[in-house]
Amino acid sequence: MSTPVRTVRSPLCSRKRLLPLLAGLALLCPLLAALPALAQTAQRQPSPRGALLYFHYPLDGLRVPERFTVRMGLKEMGVAPAGIDKPLTGHHHLLIDVEPGPPDQPVPSDYNHIHLGNGQTEVVVTLPKGTHTLQLLLGDHLHTPHRPPVMSQKITVYVR
Repeated sequence: MSTPVRTVRSPLCSRKRLLPLLAGLALLCPLLAALPALAQTAQRQPSPRGALLYFHYPLDGLRVPERFTVRMGLKEMGVAPAGIDKPLTGHHHLLIDVEPGPPDQPVPSDYNHIHLGNGQTEVVVTLPKGTHTLQLLLGDHLHTPHRPPVMSQKITVYVR
């Protein structure tokens, strides 16, 4: 024999009370969805005056093979892996054939945005033959550019 199921009606679950509650939640959802973006903007890490991100290799205008190593340098700041929230540090992002995105948004992760999230200062890249632009952008522990952004000059390489 099975145990009978008892239905208990709570006064909180009446239709008269449930509909206004659901309407209120529907109004709150867009506000709650915006909170991470607002928090992200508020959490941008400051960068020191004179911070400089630059290419050791390749240099602007250089002809390179299809597979080559990009080496980066950083002055007045330190390098730390992504996820490590330490003042005046960040990790490198290599931007290939793209412009930097909004400074208050995390750097995307795709073919044109190479994340060096383990704190690397060099990376081997393979590019098709032709002309390509490269730029370095330092991101904080959440992959968001610092305030103000620390980025290199954009360089052009010619892949042979």
